[in-house]
Amino acid sequence: MTSTEPTSSEPQQPTAGDRRRWFALAIVMTAAFMDLVDVTIVNIAIPSLQLNAGASDSQIQWITAGYALAFAAGLITGGRLGDIHGRKRLFLIGIGGFTVASALCGFAANPEMLVASRILQGAMAALMVPQVLSIVHATFPAHERGKVFGLFGAVVGLGAVSGPLLGALLTEWNLFGLEWRPIFLINLPVGILGLILGSRFITESKAPKALKLDLVGVALVVVALLMLLYPLTRGRELDWPLWGYVSMAGSLVVFAALVAYERRKAARDGSPLIELSLFKVKSFAAGIAVQTAFGVVLGIFFLVWTLYLQVGLGWRPLRAGLTGVPFSIAVSLAAGLSVQQLVPRFGRKVLQAGALVMAVGILLYLWEAERYGLGIAPWQMALPLAVMGLGMGLIVAPLTDAILSEVPREHSGSASGLLNTVLQMGNALGLGLVSVVFFGVIDDNLRPSQVGPAFTDAFQYALGWVAALMTAIFLLMFALPKRPALRGAGADPELGAEAEKEPEFVS
Repeated sequence: MTSTEPTSSEPQQPTAGDRRRWFALAIVMTAAFMDLVDVTIVNIAIPSLQLNAGASDSQIQWITAGYALAFAAGLITGGRLGDIHGRKRLFLIGIGGFTVASALCGFAANPEMLVASRILQGAMAALMVPQVLSIVHATFPAHERGKVFGLFGAVVGLGAVSGPLLGALLTEWNLFGLEWRPIFLINLPVGILGLILGSRFITESKAPKALKLDLVGVALVVVALLMLLYPLTRGRELDWPLWGYVSMAGSLVVFAALVAYERRKAARDGSPLIELSLFKVKSFAAGIAVQTAFGVVLGIFFLVWTLYLQVGLGWRPLRAGLTGVPFSIAVSLAAGLSVQQLVPRFGRKVLQAGALVMAVGILLYLWEAERYGLGIAPWQMALPLAVMGLGMGLIVAPLTDAILSEVPREHSGSASGLLNTVLQMGNALGLGLVSVVFFGVIDDNLRPSQVGPAFTDAFQYALGWVAALMTAIFLLMFALPKRPALRGAGADPELGAEAEKEPEFVS
């Protein structure tokens, strides 16, 4: 789940005696859980999509990257639309659209339709998810929000663990002979119920002073990313044509145009998509680089890992899904420990230790994959996955607060929204780079006996890149504050706990 910009407090304060607010909480938490599970559930079913739907390597990348790209591009705009037109209204439009897009994914007649439906699904998530924490803020009084955000943390942890397992079960069961389709169709009853109950129990709210939309900025971001990602995903299949290099170079020109436009937009009406003055804060500028690189790591690793387990090693989805349990448990344990005990005592060193520990886990996994080859067992993977999970847990929980700790209070909302957006963009970029760091070292025409060794070698090659990125992240973290003030030092105190915790809910 990804939050966006926190907003000013509502004129009408929520009352503690209204029981309807707990129904509203259950509804928005269910929607957040649905989005989080949908992100993780697809990866485990990708080999089935490739086998039964006939999806090519680039189409597989776009099934995941298309969602991330649409989600990233619409996050800030979705939050602002809710502030302007009402959070309940945009939430209902988002969950309704997400449900329709899920149906289109489930009944997709070909890979092209599935990719288009996934892009629509990501766009609808961008309308739905930013409203979740805004609705909580408008529904619960300040003294209850700590308890509420504790529940959100539990939902995030549950979604991270249950998504791959649920995807594995639905794929392996092959319900009604539908193969991979139930991973999307399961959203239909949940979405319909959320739409009905949400219209009854959620209270409408708007921001008294909402920022204006920046649709030109969104369009420039989308065009620039498409010009970069499309050649990356298709280049290998098309033997890297000249137009691909021209397109990728042209994306830099569009990014430059975006910067120029955002500068004019800020001077004209004070509501740009990207607040460029934030980049004058050294720790924030470095933090954007860290967040982007971390998104790339996640995009590369989880897609490559799934292909390695199910295609390279030939494991069934359930076996692959259960293999990731030590990773998920380690992330949850380390995340709680880092925020509550370690970062307050050791500061930035905890995040840097997390980057190094994660890199060590990756290198250990690489060594085991090389040593044991196709005979590697799930229990042998448990140690490197647990080490990786511990490292990631030390990073993910305190990272956003560390990046925001030197951001001026008046820009804390824009900064947190931008951080969440670049994480998703980094994820999309990582998924695009899979064609280079994984598929790029696999021959096109492999005999069945060659698939396993080829995928194992490609997995090791990709892990080398991921380890290098984690080393770069470690070095970039030197620009973060030595003693970051947790819970958002730059947040507006009028917002209370929700402004401080909102950036932590990141998919």
